[in-house]
Amino acid sequence: MQNVIFIAGTDTGVGKTVITKLLARHLYAKGCDVVMQKWVETGVIRSSAIFKFKLAASPHLAAKRERRKISIARIKSTLRKASHEHALVLVEGTGGLMVPVTEKILLIDIVKELDIPVLLICANRLGAINHTLLSLEALKTRKMKVLGIVFNTISNKEDNLILKDNPRVVKKFIGKVPVWINGLRKI
Repeated sequence: MQNVIFIAGTDTGVGKTVITKLLARHLYAKGCDVVMQKWVETGVIRSSAIFKFKLAASPHLAAKRERRKISIARIKSTLRKASHEHALVLVEGTGGLMVPVTEKILLIDIVKELDIPVLLICANRLGAINHTLLSLEALKTRKMKVLGIVFNTISNKEDNLILKDNPRVVKKFIGKVPVWINGLRKI
């Protein structure tokens, strides 16, 4: 889809919500008609997501626990409607790219089918190199467009040596894909 960006995470708790909101606020301040959308959210009682579940688990399991089904058709129709009504739609992912939305469909497969470019968010911490490169490999295998990677520092308890090295090393492996640290500094 031309006017949609999927904000994916390498994992849960990497800062997708914060980055999505900051990006939307920045674009709105520049005059862009932007809207945020979240297809599935788990571990919540109140949410603006299309499908919301109380159990903090993978969407397929949270839905099964509540004896509900996640409709991929509804996700698609809601996104199409938003993309027709707004200049830009930012879709925040759930967990990581390979999370099962149903027992037959992964999140990444919905994004691929809809041909949505991806902005990948990763927590800048120990393990970030592996999580990021695995996520990028999954995107590359499916021939999906990656707009960039944001290394999000969510804890000041990490070793500075690791925080500086993670984006540098990933950049060496990925070539021309833009890399930002905390959404501010491009490397």
